[in-house]
Amino acid sequence: MGRPKVTIIDDSLRPEDSGQANKREKPSSAVIASETKQSNQDENPTQIATEPKAPRNDKQKKAQMPGKQKKLRSKKYQELIKDLDKSKSYPLNEAVELVKKVSYSKNTGTLEAHINTIQTGIRGLVSLPFASGKKLTILAFGPSDALGVKSDDVILGDEAKIEQIGKGKIDFDLVVTTPDWMPKLAKIARILGPRSLMPNPKNGTITSDLKKSVEGFQAGKTEYKTEPKAPVIHIGLGKLSQPTEELSANIKILLQTMGKTRVKKVMLAPTQGPSVKVDLTSI
Repeated sequence: MGRPKVTIIDDSLRPEDSGQANKREKPSSAVIASETKQSNQDENPTQIATEPKAPRNDKQKKAQMPGKQKKLRSKKYQELIKDLDKSKSYPLNEAVELVKKVSYSKNTGTLEAHINTIQTGIRGLVSLPFASGKKLTILAFGPSDALGVKSDDVILGDEAKIEQIGKGKIDFDLVVTTPDWMPKLAKIARILGPRSLMPNPKNGTITSDLKKSVEGFQAGKTEYKTEPKAPVIHIGLGKLSQPTEELSANIKILLQTMGKTRVKKVMLAPTQGPSVKVDLTSI
């Protein structure tokens, strides 16, 4: 008789556990790649920190991009303003002298006043004692004999002139009229209005005494007014070639006419050049 067959049973695993162990799946390639990347990061933790970060917005992009450098003023300009302290307020006569000195326009410049006021809506007329020398070409509508002596600087308006203006011909600096002509001028208000040429009783360009009004404007009468949306007045007060005393007198008359209590700051400037702050206590 042969030896009996002996069967060895391993009871360390249950039958169901043994089946699941045989069915274990191999890890996918995606999992392997993820584990590999994580392992590399653990070995080199500074790799991510050293990578450049993208700008968060367009402003950061522009800040990183090399921009145009601010242009420096010419040596001539620097030489002209070396004695000018922009933080200082100068007495009136000294301010006018400085404006003349820092002007660098090729032609004779104009003395400009830039006046900060306490409010908007300030306007009026002022007769400057020393006109700039520029003669205004005035278009006057009224009786033919109202102007007295004829002048090359005064044009007597009529129906034909209104038609020319309607076609865009502007060869004058100012329009003065008697009240009876206003209905006729209303036809060309869309042309005169945008150019600030439409007659207005507030600036003295609508008058019953045509001759007196024209003579006043020829003698240096001018309008001052604040900007529509800003409490500031820009006005020319004469040529830089005029004596300092004349220009200072024009400024004094302007501020007296406006009322100094309505003025916060006065800056004088040439047509081309930096501005100079005026000490209001000197006026």
